[in-house]
Amino acid sequence: MLDIYEMEVFLAAAETGSFSEAGRRMQLSQPAISMQIRSLERRLGVDLFHRAGRHINLSEIGQALVPLARDLVNHAAQVEERVAALHGEVIGTLRIACSATAGKYLLPRLIARFMDQYPAVQVNCQMVGREAALQLVQDGEAQIGISSLHERSRDLEFRPFVLDEMVLIVPPGHEWALCVDLALDDLPTGRFIFHEPESGTQHAITASLSGHSVGIHDLSAAMVLDSSEAICMAVAEGIGAAFVSRRVAAESIASGRVVEVPVRGLEMQQQLYLVRHTRFIPSSVQSAFWEFVYSPRSRDLLGC
Repeated sequence: MLDIYEMEVFLAAAETGSFSEAGRRMQLSQPAISMQIRSLERRLGVDLFHRAGRHINLSEIGQALVPLARDLVNHAAQVEERVAALHGEVIGTLRIACSATAGKYLLPRLIARFMDQYPAVQVNCQMVGREAALQLVQDGEAQIGISSLHERSRDLEFRPFVLDEMVLIVPPGHEWALCVDLALDDLPTGRFIFHEPESGTQHAITASLSGHSVGIHDLSAAMVLDSSEAICMAVAEGIGAAFVSRRVAAESIASGRVVEVPVRGLEMQQQLYLVRHTRFIPSSVQSAFWEFVYSPRSRDLLGC
């Protein structure tokens, strides 16, 4: 008979592409992961991975097993959750896929309060790009997604989560640092640190400027970085100006390492959505979290 725990270990190795990373996810040593995989392979009589030193790749049979293993693990979790629900309990693992901004600046306090209410719940949060977050929900690898991307889909439900406001920041010695009403036409005279083109924040900046006389292509790029925190640090070092999430920049602004500069007539916001799959039967913990987010118990944590 198949062992559910072995299936969980197999999925961790398949999804991370590494026995070491799977060990960190499962809180096991790398040899223990290898032993579990070998045990599963002996049970099934097949090789699930091709091994080359420390590198592993799924075999064809391993690739075919992934969706079946995921269904088996999910159904086993649903059995436990349904039985607990009959006793009025909410237990289980909540898997969330989200952007780095949401994962670092929105979810920690929200999840802490949620787990205070439901102490038997475990939360796994995977920080990925906005497209990847939707794909993880679509594939059933995440029960909840948080993304600024809203796509037409028969399978996905999108509900507004929070508005993420973006602000212009500069180093304290910058020529704009003392401006209280910077003109939009002044922006092309500066040098900017941009987010990578695929990021939701960069898309929101481009969209916000598109309706004005100054567009994103009118701004001079000094640097491109893939982390909002790194962008704040680069601004503080005097490399240039940047548009970033107010949540990300709040501590740097408060400490004086960077200065917020209002831009006349320019408002930059991106809507973040909570996303769930409508064709999968929701677990008790998924339903509880969805209800919790939109209840008065949590709105103060989201700046609403």
